[in-house]
Amino acid sequence: MENIVQYEAEKGCIYFNLDTSTIIKADSSIVNISIPNKINGHSVTYIGNYAFKDCENLKSINIPNSVISIGEYIFEGCWNLRSMNMPDNVVSIKNRIFQLCKNLESINIPDSVTSIGNGAFKECISLKRVNIPDSITSISNYTFCDCRNLKQITIPDSVTSIGKCAFKNCERLKRVSIPDSVISIESDAFSKT
Repeated sequence: MENIVQYEAEKGCIYFNLDTSTIIKADSSIVNISIPNKINGHSVTYIGNYAFKDCENLKSINIPNSVISIGEYIFEGCWNLRSMNMPDNVVSIKNRIFQLCKNLESINIPDSVTSIGNGAFKECISLKRVNIPDSITSISNYTFCDCRNLKQITIPDSVTSIGKCAFKNCERLKRVSIPDSVISIESDAFSKT
């Protein structure tokens, strides 16, 4: 049987698997949380797929640097999420991690991140700016699709490819400098932008 404990937050709990050092889910009523480095003496190392999915009341989350991996879809549908820090040790932003976070306005991606998954920020309609570090080599399919208020993005010289519909429907994005390093731009990457 799994060894799961609760950790209390504002208006809800998160559930932590001591055996795998993984946050596996959160109560949908949770509002704000600062996740500690350790729970019950065990390092918090992973946040599992779907852990905070559809936590519509979640406004802010602080993730410690002890976290080295964040799963897919974990904040999808967290409509009220406005701010979060991305831990310095995370190397990958997985598929659709922030999809439908309609109030997320900005995010700084740490230099440790080397890849951003498909649709990672899809339909983040309040997102205005994103800092993409030099460690990123490609922008995946649908990464910023339907980010209608995205005004500023810098594509670093490390990027060699931009995926299908990556910036589709980014209506306020008026100017993008594409570095010479980009050798592949997929279909509709900047459609309706």
